[in-house]
Amino acid sequence: MPDNVLVAFDGSPLSERALTYAVESFPNATVTAIYVINPIDSVFDVEAGGLPVAEDWYDNARERATAVQTAATDLTADHEVDLETVTEVGKPAREIVEYAAEHGIDQIVMGSHGRSGIDRAILGSVAETVTRRARIPVTIVR
Repeated sequence: MPDNVLVAFDGSPLSERALTYAVESFPNATVTAIYVINPIDSVFDVEAGGLPVAEDWYDNARERATAVQTAATDLTADHEVDLETVTEVGKPAREIVEYAAEHGIDQIVMGSHGRSGIDRAILGSVAETVTRRARIPVTIVR
């Protein structure tokens, strides 16, 4: 059984399922929910909302990260689990793999996809990239 489990958590239904799976399957592990702020998202925000949105994108992304991490904490409140939350900035797949390598993670758990529509088409599959690049077991939850 792994001692340290990293869960990619973005607040999507599949990431909720992944987090629930992790805390139920590895009750004695330290579970870390990672949320990655992707700077590329600011480009989409600027295209949709113009320059005023561009100026506030990072603050808005941090607020979203806080809300997502609070949701992770709330979701696991009924489980006796040692949950940690962390927010990183960068390309999601790269940040997840690097965090796992740098923090002694034994297992990664993530949903098969979090985003949909144009974001997923442009950014590619984070789950697929993590699965290919990670040097530790990755569990994909559908």
